[in-house]
Amino acid sequence: MRGTPGAARVHILCAAVCAVLCAAPALSPGAGTPWGTLGLLAALCTACELPGRCRFFGRAVPVSAGSFFPVLLTAAFLLPPSAAVLVAVPGALAGRVDRPPVAARRIWRAAQLALTVGAASWTYALLGGPATLGGAAEGAVPDLPYALVPACATALVFSLVLAATDGGILVTAERVAVRHAWRGLPAGSVGPHLVHALAGLMMAVLWRSSYGPLSALVVLLPMYISCWVFAQYHRRQAAHRATIRALVQAVDIKDGYTRGHSERVGRASELIARELGMEESRMEALRFAGILHDVGKLGVPTRVLRKDGPLTPEERRVIELHPEYGHEIVRGIGFLDEAREAILHHHERLDGSGYPYGLAGDRIPEFARVVAVADAFDAMTSTRSYRRGRPVPAAVEELRRCAGSQFDPRMVRALARALDRHGWSAAANTVTSDEEGPGLPVQRPGSLPAATGSPDRPGQQR
Repeated sequence: MRGTPGAARVHILCAAVCAVLCAAPALSPGAGTPWGTLGLLAALCTACELPGRCRFFGRAVPVSAGSFFPVLLTAAFLLPPSAAVLVAVPGALAGRVDRPPVAARRIWRAAQLALTVGAASWTYALLGGPATLGGAAEGAVPDLPYALVPACATALVFSLVLAATDGGILVTAERVAVRHAWRGLPAGSVGPHLVHALAGLMMAVLWRSSYGPLSALVVLLPMYISCWVFAQYHRRQAAHRATIRALVQAVDIKDGYTRGHSERVGRASELIARELGMEESRMEALRFAGILHDVGKLGVPTRVLRKDGPLTPEERRVIELHPEYGHEIVRGIGFLDEAREAILHHHERLDGSGYPYGLAGDRIPEFARVVAVADAFDAMTSTRSYRRGRPVPAAVEELRRCAGSQFDPRMVRALARALDRHGWSAAANTVTSDEEGPGLPVQRPGSLPAATGSPDRPGQQR
């Protein structure tokens, strides 16, 4: 456990001691522990984990404990609490660990799952769950649908204990603030754990039926396959995020003026999308559009992007090609969907005076109209090397002034409502150099002000 923070060591040690104390009754002579059932369930848990350590399978199999949660809940339904505690230990100790310290992580996982299964089994016994399975008699008929009540309560306790222990290790090992450690943990896991509980209940019913333990695999195999499918989905999502992160980093390296700007535009675009009531899948695509809206700057000469003085008309025309460059860069990235159109058209104006195609009104894609507002808002509120950012109310008022000519009024209203509801962190919007927004003049240190109006006024065309 070398390298583990002291608080985390104490936390892990306490969890391990509690797990041992919970399992002690099952290990005492004359306890009548059903070792056959316990051994088979422990073997199933371990079998679900071992493929993750096999080089033949690599990462193409689930590596999280979610793949054997139905088995753990089956143990909570079939075994006394002290025996159920032991089922999780072999699989947790044998499972793959990707990051050091390996020993500490394995001990923690074994103790955490042991305590979680023990609490779930205790809850099931307290609510009379074993009786709803037909008691100890072989072939007894389960008391359905009443058996669902203690099973669902068991799943809830399982989820809460797992979330509580996860939050505790985040505080002690990862030094996450207490107020953030448990945020979203129970809410995001109760649903899946209820599904796992139903699968575990079916396994327990089949286990006690005349068909015996082998029939329980009929439930486990489809459940394991579904976990594999979900694992593949999450890996694909991680690959998508890595692709976008690489593109944004490439832009940041080439043009320091945009550093941090892309992420903030993505965040503001997502705020607008939520206010508009978009579906989750479209919100994610819109966030990607906001993050990647300036990726076309990779095709603009660096000398133009980093020029300190005012741009010549020819240089301005070169910069105005960046939406088309961006569209070409992401054309082959299928998962971006509507985001590609936003990248191409986020500099169009509602009155038709924008670029690259001079689209007007509803001919401008919805995503592009959202990103245009988010882009301008961040450009106005960001502090730059030669001037402070505008206050959020002033920026919103300027957006309202330009609504109908440059910006879609519906998007402006949605952003204003989102800001009233969630606020906007000014500390996150500090940059070291100029960032450009749609229709904003390039006003770098040493250049002359625009011919009309004030610098960074959204109503002006870049």
